[in-house]
Amino acid sequence: MTDSLLKAGERIDQLFSSNIKIIQNKDVFSFSVDSVLLSRFPNIPAKKGLIVDLCSGNGAVGLFVAGQTKAQIIQVELQERLADMNQRSIQLNELDQQMSVIQDDLANLADHVGLSKVDLMLCNPPYFKVDEKSNLNESEHYLLARHEIATNLDAICQVAQQTLKTNGRLAMVHRPDRFFDILDTLRRYKLAPKRIQFVYPKPGKEANMLLVEAIRDGSLAGLKILPPLFVHQDNGDYTDEIREIYYGK
Repeated sequence: MTDSLLKAGERIDQLFSSNIKIIQNKDVFSFSVDSVLLSRFPNIPAKKGLIVDLCSGNGAVGLFVAGQTKAQIIQVELQERLADMNQRSIQLNELDQQMSVIQDDLANLADHVGLSKVDLMLCNPPYFKVDEKSNLNESEHYLLARHEIATNLDAICQVAQQTLKTNGRLAMVHRPDRFFDILDTLRRYKLAPKRIQFVYPKPGKEANMLLVEAIRDGSLAGLKILPPLFVHQDNGDYTDEIREIYYGK
């Protein structure tokens, strides 16, 4: 079954702490630490509910979450090739009864799931605004994954406001240099930030990732800034926390 699901240039990768396998292609898309951390950041509903993964790419975030819950998971991906890889990874892991893929613009999510139906929304969005300084000399797949061309922070927060239940949660991974932009956009769409964690490549370095969780129509009080998360030690090895995420206890 494994060989029959792979296409030219593809491989199968697995997080050692998980039984989940992901179909990857370095020329199209490969998951990295941001996807892994996002899948471990929010409190995942254990037994029921609806989880939606926006900008799902080849499906890594939603697939890693699937091992933590029995809730239904919908993956939303605009690019046909990535949506196809995503669907085949679902088949590879025999998760067809729990997971599905919608190939569409995320702005149309309400047409597929309805209003106020989602318990948890995950998103690893394009990080970079497009301006005259943008390096757009990339493959189409990486271009859309990294730059705010097909979607942006505003569109993501708007669809979260439409489709999350009251007190439903949005969890994102993003860049620290967009911090104030993220907070302003969340509040504009009545998404109250509740948990924030900065991620650092190693001690002594500037943060290069930001994890944020917000609640639809929640109170603006009670924001928690979590302890910093370091990916590597000074010698380049993973920290104990990251090693446990990748390899298990």
